[in-house]
Amino acid sequence: MTDTDPVIRLLETARGNPIDEPFRVTGVMMQYYHVCKRELWFESRNLEIDRENPTVVRGTRVDDTAYGEKRRNLHLGMIALDLLEDGRIVEVKPSSALTEPARMQLLYYLWYLEHVAEIQKDGVLAHPRERKRESVELTDERTEKVENAIRGIHDVVAQETPPSAKEKSFCDSCAYYDFCWC
Repeated sequence: MTDTDPVIRLLETARGNPIDEPFRVTGVMMQYYHVCKRELWFESRNLEIDRENPTVVRGTRVDDTAYGEKRRNLHLGMIALDLLEDGRIVEVKPSSALTEPARMQLLYYLWYLEHVAEIQKDGVLAHPRERKRESVELTDERTEKVENAIRGIHDVVAQETPPSAKEKSFCDSCAYYDFCWC
């Protein structure tokens, strides 16, 4: 692996011109980076989550039912996002408990669209069960934050072993709980 900036590596991979080893970042990886770096490492190794985990089931149900016919799914390279009728990108979450990781996931989608597809969009972070919506725009400051997170993600996934487990208030609801604590 070369010392090429991970942001440049990701952009070149997304454009089909990897400089050296391809480097990919998904929206889930961006979210996990801001929640738990150990969870991110597990995801990067394709360790399957516990699909029967109540938190996963609840999140899937909210995602499947929110906005019904008013949104459609779009796959673009390494991201999968939802588009509202008005053209805004929406990220639906069952709870506002982890708002910053969800906002970073949405900002990554907006960044990816702008830097890979040359499309500028605004976003909406939605918590339908709480009847909360937040408009999200990609600013210069937020662009820098996304790019720093991409570099951080690269550092985590490049490690040979997972980061050490650190007890957090939401660990018991994590779909990777068994990998960490059993």
